[in-house]
Amino acid sequence: MKEQEIAEILLKGNEEYRKLGEEHKSLEEILAEMDKKIYLTPEEEIERKRIQKLKLSKKDRMAELIREYKKNQSAN
Repeated sequence: MKEQEIAEILLKGNEEYRKLGEEHKSLEEILAEMDKKIYLTPEEEIERKRIQKLKLSKKDRMAELIREYKKNQSAN
């Protein structure tokens, strides 16, 4: 089973995965807004980096849930 297929299954049936996806998308939108600015203050740069790390951690957890799903399916 492909990762995209698993992601769709998890979106429908896994609350944690769905919430992570929503948060990831929200962080992506915030970063897109920040990227529209020509100049970021030092504080904004720090916040941008923090948001990037948070977004990456959400994506990493989503990937982990996909791996766990694959592992559980192959064990059955």
